[in-house]
Amino acid sequence: MAFDIEDFKSRGLNLGGARPSLFKVTISDWPANDSGHGQELEFLAKATQIPPSIIGQVEIPYFGRRIKVVGDRVYTNWNVTVMNDEDFKVRNAFEEWHRLFNDHQTNLMDTQVGAEPIRYKWNADVVQYGKAGNEIKRYRFVGIFPVSVSEIGLDWEAIDQVEQFDVEFSVDYWITQNLDTSLQNQSSQSATPGNITLA
Repeated sequence: MAFDIEDFKSRGLNLGGARPSLFKVTISDWPANDSGHGQELEFLAKATQIPPSIIGQVEIPYFGRRIKVVGDRVYTNWNVTVMNDEDFKVRNAFEEWHRLFNDHQTNLMDTQVGAEPIRYKWNADVVQYGKAGNEIKRYRFVGIFPVSVSEIGLDWEAIDQVEQFDVEFSVDYWITQNLDTSLQNQSSQSATPGNITLA
């Protein structure tokens, strides 16, 4: 087999590769809080994941053999790492969201939430950007609520650092959307040296 770097340039990562640092996280609304916290989270969410796509399998036995057929789709929890500022606004918003589920002192769910999931579950978006700043992919997490808000580590030796914490969300399901179709068209074309079209 012959190896040609030009083949890789034109048929491999011909758009230069997607970058894991070019993303933002937004939450559409917050229970019992104003929507400004979702805008703050956009700047403080420093790490997350594009979700996995998981479909189970069903094994059916027959005379000592097993065949496998498609099972049910599974949605795993979603995690976000958040930087903490001295005003604790986003941290406080997550703690308050949690308190609505079960108060620390009374052991009761807050009456403004009630037991109706539609009143405490919201949606979140993860947007992937291209190197030119264009939105190229969006994942919407539907029906989320935080199941855990992690500790914040404190340490006298922790210098030149910013506090951060992790939030784990339960997810009903997610949907995805390709935002920049021009990139798909570009990648589907056979780009060869000397035959380059700039948008």
